[in-house]
Amino acid sequence: MSEHSNDTSMRVTAVAAPVRRQTAKVLRHAITSGRFAPGQRLVERDLCELLGVSRPSVREALRELESDGLIDIIPNRGPSVKSLTASDAVSVYQVRASLEALAARLFVEHATDAQVEQLGAAVDQLAEAYDSLDVERILAAKQEFYDVFFEGSGNSVIQSLLRSLNDRVTLLRRLTLTSPKRAKQSIREIRSLVAAIRRRDAGAAAEASEHHIQQAAKVALKGLVEKQG
Repeated sequence: MSEHSNDTSMRVTAVAAPVRRQTAKVLRHAITSGRFAPGQRLVERDLCELLGVSRPSVREALRELESDGLIDIIPNRGPSVKSLTASDAVSVYQVRASLEALAARLFVEHATDAQVEQLGAAVDQLAEAYDSLDVERILAAKQEFYDVFFEGSGNSVIQSLLRSLNDRVTLLRRLTLTSPKRAKQSIREIRSLVAAIRRRDAGAAAEASEHHIQQAAKVALKGLVEKQG
């Protein structure tokens, strides 16, 4: 990482939020965006220089990222970016499918008509983002859609649980977003979910949500196998 010693793009600036929180945020984005590759060692000294923060701040941030499942800290070797395995992906998608199916059912039962329309608008924005083929724009539009989706479900625990998976989901999404064919399928699946929600059909909405996650899982697993094989 020493070749980045003159790179100031990841510098942490002093604001009201604790430096540790800012440091973790910057490192989290570096991992989920692919700047730090799976398996890459994270040397504390280099990170301090790169981010312009103290070693205690870096260590605290690394512990947070370890608890989030983004890095491994190996004795006598130190921290490195976690390489998601097929088994990891299966576990993430199993939990995500169950929670989002429940969120879909609850959205039908609790969301206002205004929230339903807001969800429909978010899907239209997501479709435009898919057409742009801009991965960062697609990820941002996906986040907007899910923010509306989870808020409308009225269940803060689901939001909290899925938020803890979000970084790993983002890494897996990057594998699925590289496929134009998957992009078209994905938007059709999400529109089917919204159509069921508009009909206030909780069962169909839960089924559509689970189907969408299962299809995304197939593509992500295929991408992982190809990448690691």
